[in-house]
Amino acid sequence: MESVQAIKQRFGIIGNTAGLNRAIEKAIQVAPTDISVLVTGESGVGKESIPKIIHQLSHRKHNKYIAVNCGAIPEGTIDSELFGHEKGAFTGATQTRQGYFEVADGGTIFLDEVGELPLTTQVRLLRILENGEFLKVGSSKVQKTNVRIVAATNLNMLEAIEKEKFREDLYYRLSTVDIHLPPLRERQDDIHLLFRKFASDFALKYKMPTVKLTDNAIQLLLKHRWSGNIRQLRNIAEQLSVLEQDRTITADTLRSYLPATANTNLPAIIKTTKSESDFSSEREILYKVLFDMKSDLNDLKKLTMELMKSGNIKDVEKDHEGLIQKIYGGDDDSEDFETAEDSAEVLSIPEHSSSIEDPSGSDKYHFAEEIEEEETLSLHDKELELIKKSLERHNGKRKLAAAELGISERTLYRKIKQFDL
Repeated sequence: MESVQAIKQRFGIIGNTAGLNRAIEKAIQVAPTDISVLVTGESGVGKESIPKIIHQLSHRKHNKYIAVNCGAIPEGTIDSELFGHEKGAFTGATQTRQGYFEVADGGTIFLDEVGELPLTTQVRLLRILENGEFLKVGSSKVQKTNVRIVAATNLNMLEAIEKEKFREDLYYRLSTVDIHLPPLRERQDDIHLLFRKFASDFALKYKMPTVKLTDNAIQLLLKHRWSGNIRQLRNIAEQLSVLEQDRTITADTLRSYLPATANTNLPAIIKTTKSESDFSSEREILYKVLFDMKSDLNDLKKLTMELMKSGNIKDVEKDHEGLIQKIYGGDDDSEDFETAEDSAEVLSIPEHSSSIEDPSGSDKYHFAEEIEEEETLSLHDKELELIKKSLERHNGKRKLAAAELGISERTLYRKIKQFDL
């Protein structure tokens, strides 16, 4: 087994930080096997070097190595590119075509930016990882292939899974071994070393003296955040080599080539989570208030009806203690409810009276039904919309949605059934 230093020299890898060495060690150890590997890291850190190391140190090194940038292939043609297609499968398919998985049989496929794959293609890829089978586009014949898959991505895969942009089962199939490459800002000792290597290479390429940095320029180089990582550093070295007449680069000269918005490496606090009760608009807050008011009103109606039926406040209070506490907020407030006992007869209705009419014979409270109807019409749609949004925010988790809406989970379940959600 080759040493880490020998691999660096063989593949032109510059650097000696612990994170980089550990990534190369894992690549060397996993190479003789057929285990699927997922290479993670920010854009520009050099993820494409790892699959080359794995392929060259494996028993597949004499077979084909194909690198595919999944983000560069249109969604409509990616299945055809990866798995091939039959003649006449779609408009423009004038002949049968082999896909990358068929061409690379016995070799290695590097799927760069695998997080950009459409969900339908992810299902096909999962089948290849499970049993090596695939179908060409427009074909019903199952074909077999024996390929080693190494994938890479700069996405946070767990976030992509949570947002349902990437299949969880495929992620665990691909990441049997996870190799992470650290960003350039975490490789302080390697930054100047890499710059000198790039400057030397461009001096040979363009046949001109090598650029050198002053001490202040080196310090500026080390403090920069390097959001584009090694790729960005390489571009800066090339620009300086081509454009600067003076081959000694000062801090001021270097600063003019660095992005003005990214010259500092200061920490920033960013709020990435929301409270369960946060709402995105004032309208939604208003709907929440109306929804709570309607809920309280319904509770009051229920208590009033119980009083009208029994006429005994003590019994009603005992049977509905939880409801009273919910409405009035505690025992102290419930005392106000008890003081109404002396006037309980006001709520009583004659036993044989079915309606209350004024002397003219018309219904004195005929508007009550209209108010009830108006309330139902005005709040029904808002309540439905509020429940839908709350369920969407919590990915269908009723317990969290019910807590946000201020109702019990059982009540929410009844409303879901009522609105046929």
